[in-house]
Amino acid sequence: MAARLDLDGQVIEPLKICMIGAGGFIGSHLCEKLMWETQHSVLAIDVYSDKIQHLLEPGQSWSSRIEFHRINIKHDSRLEGLIKLADLTINLAAICTPADYNTRPLDTIYSNFIDALPVVRYCSDNNKRLIHFSTCEVYGKTIGSFLPEDSSLRKACILFFLDPSYYVLKEDESPCIFGPIEKQRWSYACAKQLIERVIYAEGAENGLEFTIVRPFNWIGPRMDFIPGIDGPSEGVPRVLACFSTNLLKSEPLKLVDGGQSQRTFVYIKDAIDAVMRMVENPQRANGYVFNVGNPDNEVTVRELALMMTEASVYTKVSGRPQLDEPTIDVSSKEFYGEGYDDSDKRIPDMTIIKKQLEWEPKTSLFDLLESTLTYQHKTYARAMQQLLSKSLPTA
Repeated sequence: MAARLDLDGQVIEPLKICMIGAGGFIGSHLCEKLMWETQHSVLAIDVYSDKIQHLLEPGQSWSSRIEFHRINIKHDSRLEGLIKLADLTINLAAICTPADYNTRPLDTIYSNFIDALPVVRYCSDNNKRLIHFSTCEVYGKTIGSFLPEDSSLRKACILFFLDPSYYVLKEDESPCIFGPIEKQRWSYACAKQLIERVIYAEGAENGLEFTIVRPFNWIGPRMDFIPGIDGPSEGVPRVLACFSTNLLKSEPLKLVDGGQSQRTFVYIKDAIDAVMRMVENPQRANGYVFNVGNPDNEVTVRELALMMTEASVYTKVSGRPQLDEPTIDVSSKEFYGEGYDDSDKRIPDMTIIKKQLEWEPKTSLFDLLESTLTYQHKTYARAMQQLLSKSLPTA
């Protein structure tokens, strides 16, 4: 394998990476990239290994470069020793499913703040570099969303928001605005914001070398679970996996509160390229918070649903006819339970990551949907048919 060069033309030396949460969606794609295209090695930490099992089979050219450690970081004293062995720690561990924020707010806070504290401390105490995965949800809501519908100021804000400077989210300028305490949906964003502040403070006071990643809806194969097949039957995954589940069942896609929230989506392979640039260019990435998203792929959730149904993306990949009733509206209380709230608009400013890492996303929304839904149908269609046939009443 030819020597890899960083963005400044310097040879990249092989790293030993401690990856916490290596068995998840992002971790599995990052592990693939590291094994298939580099000479870096990985200490893979997770409680599950299903999504990286293909990388753990013995006798492969990279087998000596990846070790799986089945560890729950809440309770395992081995964690600090593994961080000490590594050059770099990447922390992906999180509870990051919106349905859990209401129903499991304490678990959400502990997972995203309390459990992350030792990781930060071990990296700081042992002079180890940290790449920590946060979330775009730390930005919360836009100012205009708090104004009453009939407010003249809200109407003025709508005009203001035509100017991107009023709604594009910037790492070093945008405020973090959350709903009231009784809206427990914000437990996730608050916990993530607070651990960001701890990491930043460790950098300022104790010299911790860190990079913080704020993902904006990364989409692709293995992105989430399908309830009753590779996840809890009563579980509610994130939006695109929810829609995939509806399509696999030939059911209307459920639009929470009319699907008016606006989102941007970025393809996982584009996003992993951004992470690799952080891994291999510490001189450009240390001390920075990076938005990683695709502002060109912005749609409302309703528009996303219609792309998947009326625009025939799923029909193309599955060969199934379009649904007679493609969508149905449901209330957030009905879908998520009491205490749900949402952000209205999430569009990342890309100035910092373009300047520091020379990175831009490449994949259009249509193409990433086609790739993702092809994987979803190929992986889950038969299992879903079997599940549905078991649930049919017998004569």
